[in-house]
Amino acid sequence: MRFTVARDALGEAVAFVSRVLSSRPVVPVLAGMLIEASGASLTISCFDYEVSAKCRLDAEVAEPGTALVPGRLLAEITRSLPSRPVAFADDGDTLGMVCGGAEFGLVCLPLTEYPALPDSPAMVGAVDAAQLASAVAQVASSASRDDTLPMLTAICLDIDGESLTLAATDRYRLAARRLKLTPADADLKALALVPARVMTEAARALAGSGQVRLAFEAGSDGLISFEATDRRLTARLIGGEFIKYQSRFSGEFACQADLLAGPAIEAVRRAALVAERAGPVRLSFGPGHLMVEAHAEGRARAAETVPADFTGDQPTISFNPHYLLDGMVAAALARTSPVPPPESDQAAPEGAAETGRIRIEFNTPAKPALITWVDESKETDGDYDEETPEFRYLLVPLRLPDRT
Repeated sequence: MRFTVARDALGEAVAFVSRVLSSRPVVPVLAGMLIEASGASLTISCFDYEVSAKCRLDAEVAEPGTALVPGRLLAEITRSLPSRPVAFADDGDTLGMVCGGAEFGLVCLPLTEYPALPDSPAMVGAVDAAQLASAVAQVASSASRDDTLPMLTAICLDIDGESLTLAATDRYRLAARRLKLTPADADLKALALVPARVMTEAARALAGSGQVRLAFEAGSDGLISFEATDRRLTARLIGGEFIKYQSRFSGEFACQADLLAGPAIEAVRRAALVAERAGPVRLSFGPGHLMVEAHAEGRARAAETVPADFTGDQPTISFNPHYLLDGMVAAALARTSPVPPPESDQAAPEGAAETGRIRIEFNTPAKPALITWVDESKETDGDYDEETPEFRYLLVPLRLPDRT
C-alpha cells in the first residue's frame, strides 16, 4: 500500500474517527484505526461493536491496500505533523509515514481479528447539522449518569412526521427541544434511545456539515447512523421504554417570571459559588426585580438583585444552582448561537443579549417549574402566543429551610 494525502485533510479525518475510538477496548485490536486506500480515495474508520466512525477523503493512491494501526498513536502523530503532504507506505508489518523531514513507522495490528463495520440502516430523515448540535447541547446535560437505569442515560429521538424532538431526563429535570425534520416518510412516527455521550460526539463532529442524515432501526440491539458528506457515525441504541415526557409538560402555571437572560444567568452563577454542595439558591421575586440568594452555613452568603417581571402569589422558589444554570443557559442558547454552550458554572453564552428574556413558570415552591425562552416575535399587543416553545426545561425545586 502506498498513497499520499494532504496533512490537513488527514488530520480532520483522524480527529473525527478518534472521537469515538475506545479508550479501554475489550480486546487490543479494537484500539486500532483501519486505513483503506483504493482508487483516488482513502477511508479511515474504527469499530468496537458498539460505536463506529468512518471518514472518506481524497488521496493520491499509488498502490491500494489496507492496514490496521494503533489509533490514538496515529491521532497524536497526525496532530504534530508540519503542513506538508503525508506519504504512507507499508513494509511488511509496519506502516511508514513521511511528512517533510519527519518519519514514523507504526506496527500494524492483525487485520483478521478486526470486525467488519456495520451497514447503515434505512434513512428516516435529514436535519440541519448546526441546529442538531445546538439541540443536543441544550438537552444532553439533563441525561442521567447512572448506568443502573440505561434508558435515562439516553437522549430520546422522537420523530413525528416533519418534527424531531430530542428529550433527556435524570428524574430531577427534563429537557426537550423540537427541530424541523425532512422525513423520508411524511407519516413516520418513531422513537430511538441514543446514548447521550454518542449523541453529543456525533452532533459536535458533524456540526459544520450542512445536513445530517439520520437512519435507525427499532429494537434493543438496533443501530442508529448519523451521516453527512463523507462522514458517518453509528451506535447501538439503548433498549427500554422512555418516559412519557410530553405529559410532564402539560398543565398551566399560576406564577410567571420573565428575566433578562444575561444578568440572571450571571447572578445565579455567582450565587452557585457560595451554595454548599447540593445546597439550593433561593429566587425571591419583588416588584420589577429578582433577588438571588445562597448560603454556606457559617462561611458565606451571596445576594444579588436583577431585573424581572413577576406575576403570581408564590414569590419564592429554590433550586439546585447547577441544574438551574443548565436550564437557563440552554434556554438562552435557543436564540443565540448553534455552538454548544460552556459548562454550567461558566458565564452565559456569548451573544445572550441583555434584552433577551428567560421565562420561569411554576405553581408552588414544591412543584416542578418550567424554563423557556421568551420569543419576542410571538408577542403582539401584550398577548403571548401559546404555541409550544421549541425548548422546554422542567426542573424539580428544592425545599429551603426557614431562616430566622
